[in-house]
Amino acid sequence: MPNGSLAEWLHPNENTYMDSPIKSLSLVERLSIAVDVARALDYLHYHGPTPIVHCDLKPSNILLDDDMTAHVGDFGLARFLAPPDTLPSQSLTTTSGIKGSIGYIPPEYGMGGRPSIEGDMYSYGILLLEMFTGVSPTDERLRDGVSLHKHVEMAFPEQVGDIIDSKLFSTTNVEANTYASENVFDCLVSVIQCGLWCSKESLKDRISIKDAIKQLNSAWTKLLSS
Repeated sequence: MPNGSLAEWLHPNENTYMDSPIKSLSLVERLSIAVDVARALDYLHYHGPTPIVHCDLKPSNILLDDDMTAHVGDFGLARFLAPPDTLPSQSLTTTSGIKGSIGYIPPEYGMGGRPSIEGDMYSYGILLLEMFTGVSPTDERLRDGVSLHKHVEMAFPEQVGDIIDSKLFSTTNVEANTYASENVFDCLVSVIQCGLWCSKESLKDRISIKDAIKQLNSAWTKLLSS
């Protein structure tokens, strides 16, 4: 893809060459990418002939085209969720080795849980939190057993501004002065809340991608309201 992967934009020092220009995504661009990925998951989970679970959702698997539209790639670990009696050759016994990527794997997978739509939602929630905080779930700053979810949860909602990626409002980013600060804060709270809801430890407590899209649309409304 012309604009590479989301990982290159979120962590340019780790994913670009020394002579490459420093990349930065604005608030609007990140929110737009979040919605693009959510719509892709909605299609995979609910709008195909058989539900599909991606199983490896992370920034390096989110590719950006000329218009910065996001596309979900790398389906090497993806699985169909067809009933075992209809697809015996692809039954859940073939998924026991799935590990995904460290930091984005839902807790139940580590305990032998089978791939599920709720598992994708956990990965999406972590992706959202990473996109808006700039902190990877494997970042060295996350110590003493504190996960990215817990790190964000401890600051939510009053100290959300303290954990947001500083590059969102860089001096070269005109958006910093385009929207009222209160609107920006309300938008960020909605997005972070969505990420926390998606990445809850218990799969039964996670929201669906349809509810996540509603929450992100609410964030858009708050950002653009006068």
